[in-house]
Amino acid sequence: MSADDATDSAADVNAGETYTASVVGGTGFTGGELLRILSGHPDFEVVQATSRSADNMTVGRSHPNLRGLDLRFSDPDDLESVDVLFSATPHGVSMGRIDEYFEAADTVVDLSADFRLPEAALYDEWYDGHESPEYLERAEYALPELNRENLPGADLIAGGGCNATATILGLKPLVDAGALGPDAGEVVVDVKVGSSEGGAGGGAASSHPERSGVVRPYAPTSHRHEAEIGAYLGLDVSFTVHAVEMVRGASATCHVFPDEPVSKADLWQAYRGAYADEPFMRIVSGGGGVYRYPEPKAVAGTNHGEVGFELDPGNRRIVVFSAIDNMMKGSAGQAVHAANVALGLPEDAGLEFQGLHPVGSP
Repeated sequence: MSADDATDSAADVNAGETYTASVVGGTGFTGGELLRILSGHPDFEVVQATSRSADNMTVGRSHPNLRGLDLRFSDPDDLESVDVLFSATPHGVSMGRIDEYFEAADTVVDLSADFRLPEAALYDEWYDGHESPEYLERAEYALPELNRENLPGADLIAGGGCNATATILGLKPLVDAGALGPDAGEVVVDVKVGSSEGGAGGGAASSHPERSGVVRPYAPTSHRHEAEIGAYLGLDVSFTVHAVEMVRGASATCHVFPDEPVSKADLWQAYRGAYADEPFMRIVSGGGGVYRYPEPKAVAGTNHGEVGFELDPGNRRIVVFSAIDNMMKGSAGQAVHAANVALGLPEDAGLEFQGLHPVGSP
């Protein structure tokens, strides 16, 4: 039985079942997105959202789009028993509380970086070590387009980083097709990201007067998301991130220099082969209309990812484009998508929103 057949079969078995859910760290941007998605999800009932700073305040006070949600924040030390706990806390919190999380929930979905790398040595190299390394083998990377076959039944799900997600989605078809590998030519990745990536407490650099109008390199080298790309695609990439003036979105431009010649037909075959059956992936590559290549604006508020490419035969270069909403496909939407797969629910449950057009800056 294929992975898709197994997911469909499990979905049939679990149809009509409702799962209780909590969101730990609910006042942040991704916490708010989780609450928005889960409150409209046909198979989830949100019973708790936690926040130390907003204890006993209404959810709508932090997230005005959720003023109709009859829910107040509670203290994160008083976790209720639920089926699924979503943790939207800063890096380092979940690894210290993971035992508590599993006392409260059967399934834990963590949106931080705490469990997204497969080995403790990588945390020693890229972060500040790991408090609970025994959980790393248990965790499953959340991105279904990459790890769907391992998600059904998973009880610890680790959300991917938004910049890594955009890059992985762009490059994965080339890896699958054999055009890229550990011994392939150089891969240069340039990512542009919106201000929401800095979180609700992004600091002085994310204040509007400082952020407005910028194209600011903030991670020219050694960005931590390189570790995910290496771990899950087996690629070493030269990676740079710029902060730009948009709120939502991550847009990756990847310059690939393959060792062997590649044709346009090869590229179409690779990308269609990878994404033709994916419910949230769109191939946007030089067609007609205004939006000829992937743009964050076109996927704002959705769980969709767009990928595209152009061939530069004179320079033996492939230019790959990918765009996501960093808070959705790059965080909360990816987390819910992975939870749907893990629990055997329809993959698009709660994630059907197609976006808006026309719309202003995302």
